[in-house]
Amino acid sequence: MSEPSAPVMTSQRPYLLRALYEWVVDNGMTPHVLVNARAPGVRVPAHTVKDGQVVLNIAERAVAKLTMDNDELRFSARFGGVSQLVVIPMAAVIAIYARESGQGMALPEERPTGPAASSSSASAVEQTPAAPEGADGTDNPDDAPEPPKRGGHLRIVK
Repeated sequence: MSEPSAPVMTSQRPYLLRALYEWVVDNGMTPHVLVNARAPGVRVPAHTVKDGQVVLNIAERAVAKLTMDNDELRFSARFGGVSQLVVIPMAAVIAIYARESGQGMALPEERPTGPAASSSSASAVEQTPAAPEGADGTDNPDDAPEPPKRGGHLRIVK
């Protein structure tokens, strides 16, 4: 006889991203996202990537045809005067914040579902960006995270 399994819920990331986007915009500020540019499925102009990450302005005045569904963030934007399609899978979004104040949130990592996931004690968020220009881009999870050299603008709230 098998044990009854817990219901599987959809990812909270797209819901958090949409809610925080609205919060930033409602406060008259400019929403920016920090993205892991090395994640599978990410389509951003190569020249915008620094240390494997990219910060993108997703304000209405900066992008066209912005969509945030449960799978990806998609829009068109001009880079160097050339309009380009940008596609960011939800799993690649590291954080969203207001450019002017730095207030926002690092999104929790996706946790695997199933029996193996219940024994995991991994932290919900591994990295907090210090600032858009100062994100260090560490991609090796085995390295111990170093404290940011500059004061961080985002805080992890549990």
